[in-house]
Amino acid sequence: MTWGILPIFAMAGAAAGLFTAFVLTRAAVPAPVPRGPVAAGTALLWLVVAWRWWAGAWPPWWLPVPLAVTTVAVPLVAADLRHRRLPDVLTLPSYPLLGIVLGLAAVLGPGTGLAGRAVAAATVFGGLHLLAHTLARGSLGAGDVKLSGVLGAVLGAVSWTALVVAAVLAAVLTAVLALSRRWHGGVPHGPGLLAATWLVSVFPAAEGQVGMGT
Repeated sequence: MTWGILPIFAMAGAAAGLFTAFVLTRAAVPAPVPRGPVAAGTALLWLVVAWRWWAGAWPPWWLPVPLAVTTVAVPLVAADLRHRRLPDVLTLPSYPLLGIVLGLAAVLGPGTGLAGRAVAAATVFGGLHLLAHTLARGSLGAGDVKLSGVLGAVLGAVSWTALVVAAVLAAVLTAVLALSRRWHGGVPHGPGLLAATWLVSVFPAAEGQVGMGT
């Protein structure tokens, strides 16, 4: 890849950000977010993903996965911080979107091992968040539970270790948010979950070892 392709990623990311920001305004209960910052944030993170791909940090078949994570993460973080909600209009479509890119990654990459691990991790991660929500409803919202399954699939596709690392990182980021200001209605956990998943998918612990299962 040449440096000249980076502006294409930036423009595509900005367009994706504008689209997802628009989608949030069409939710059953609208959750408008600032379109400019969401577009700019998505474009910037798409550039980071493209740079990691260009640098050979992971196999080319992994590229669509962090791009898809970025596309849903930026607007959902903005929505959760601003409205304390993770609207279904983006959380639910993230399942087929990430399911498709993870399926392609499995076909083009390590095969059924990645796919099986993604499904198992989605069940474990989603199940644990559902249990936490059931036992202490104030600790997690329904949107966090809905989102955790698909994020668990991404983390499991990276490796089992990634699942643990992201869970710890998400808890730390949520604690930082809790200390940053006084939140009405509870501290949003979505930003921590999304940021941790993005970081782990773009910066795995072992360079080039995405999907190897360790």
